[in-house]
Amino acid sequence: MTVPASPAASPLFNERRAGVLLHPTSLPAVADEFHDDGNGALGAAAFRFLDFLAEAGFSLWQMLPIGPTHADRSPYQLLSAHAGNTGMICLRGLRDRQWLEGAMPGVTRRHALQIAALRFQRELRANPELAGRYQAFRHAQAGWLDDFALFIALRETQGDTPWWQWPEPLRRRDALALAAAAATLRERVDGVGFEQFVFFEQWQALRARAKARGIYLFGDMPIFVSHDSADVWAHQDQFQLDESGCPRVVAGVPPDYFSATGQRWGNPLYDWDVMRARGFDWWLHRLRGQLDYFDLIRIDHFRGFEALWEIPAQAATAVEGRWVSAPGEALLAAFFQHDPQLPLVAENLGVITEAVEALRHRFHLPGMLILQFAFDGSPRNPYLPHRHDTLEVVYTGTHDNDTTLGWYQSLDEATRERVNAYLGHSSDPMPWPLLRAALASVARLAMLPMQDLLGLDSGARMNVPGTGEGNWRWRLDASALTPELAGRLRQLLSLYGRIPSP
Repeated sequence: MTVPASPAASPLFNERRAGVLLHPTSLPAVADEFHDDGNGALGAAAFRFLDFLAEAGFSLWQMLPIGPTHADRSPYQLLSAHAGNTGMICLRGLRDRQWLEGAMPGVTRRHALQIAALRFQRELRANPELAGRYQAFRHAQAGWLDDFALFIALRETQGDTPWWQWPEPLRRRDALALAAAAATLRERVDGVGFEQFVFFEQWQALRARAKARGIYLFGDMPIFVSHDSADVWAHQDQFQLDESGCPRVVAGVPPDYFSATGQRWGNPLYDWDVMRARGFDWWLHRLRGQLDYFDLIRIDHFRGFEALWEIPAQAATAVEGRWVSAPGEALLAAFFQHDPQLPLVAENLGVITEAVEALRHRFHLPGMLILQFAFDGSPRNPYLPHRHDTLEVVYTGTHDNDTTLGWYQSLDEATRERVNAYLGHSSDPMPWPLLRAALASVARLAMLPMQDLLGLDSGARMNVPGTGEGNWRWRLDASALTPELAGRLRQLLSLYGRIPSP
């Protein structure tokens, strides 16, 4: 497949802009929400956050993957690459529709959704307009939703064990076994369909509110999918699995800044030969689904499109891995055949070679610049602001970094002095000097973590790579979104030309 004649960056890069990185699960609790289980939701708190962004002059809201997570809550190991996280559903919205009539406020989210699903099914019979919307949704999403709904129902009946431990007919997707299971579990399968319909409608309401406030939604698409997911179960032939459904090799990264033994992610690797023979239809379907949710999409671990770190499945760490080539050019060409201005950003952090950058530049994909990586003492460090290019997205840090204040406090004295000298010995306390450096950069997009805008220390860190406990749990305090903070930020965004024209 040839490269399209004129792939180009998204029009969002035509002007200088700024945005905020905050995952929806970090949204604050709402006093009159029906239920809060430690997870932000898409209702009033999300709308208030959009209002804050608009007041401050921001025009992008970046978030992590929004799919259903496993017990560890990691948005990078999802049960589906297409589905929404039902933990984000605003239960207040269901209460307002009378779908939670009679449910007690202390009921669990899962029970509340089950009650709402039954009320919803009854209303479908009396409300043709709602029934039409629901059927249109089921039809449009049938390519993934039917498999996902059955996957979730089966997983629950199997004690939430991973699919490769299910009885063989279900694991191998025997047609008769699946048909029998679908009939037996029809109520739960329909319940999953209802949950995804509600998520999709609430998301589209959020997106409409964002558009009205001049805010674009910036999403994140992990390059790999979880082994225990509906995607791998439904498309086993497109992954490198053995006869029992277990991976022969798994994904990760070699030893790097974050870990001396690398990171063994455990995701199964794709069978690229099968995917190429099918015109990368699995990937195209996935990308189209993400474009239903987002205006701009970050490809996480983009370097895996050029070469990926292949680890033997039996290896305990990533040290035993090796680099294996991937058909990134053919895959991206398939992407851009459908749209020469796809709104994509490449996460090009870590071990990045000239070949990876050549692939990124060939398709005019903006990359990422992390200011916390800039101060190793070399004036040629590519993350230093004087080395930036316009077609880039600059960050103080990401969800995998410490907060900027926590990072600064952990530096040795020599590095801290180097940071201070480069930033002009500002009289403002950290993180404001680094926030200013990001906004002053020539990079067209500047993305600032919400924790940095609030000047929070390491206690507000979102994730520590390579660890499995205590991550993904930080919540924003609603009282922090003050008019004073919005005003201060708007002045800075205006000063550095990051409030785009209407």
